[in-house]
Amino acid sequence: MADFIVKSAVKDRLDDQNVAADFYDALDEDVAELLDDAARRAADNDRKTVQTRDL
Repeated sequence: MADFIVKSAVKDRLDDQNVAADFYDALDEDVAELLDDAARRAADNDRKTVQTRDL
């Protein structure tokens, strides 16, 4: 699996929270799904460019 998130950025964003190790894997999977869905919406609209509205 590709890493779509930067763990240090997540940790910085959640600076007042502890982050479980498995959280990063789950977040990475959610991001992968989000990207796949956005690409599919762009393709469904005959576009090769993924845009904000595809999110």
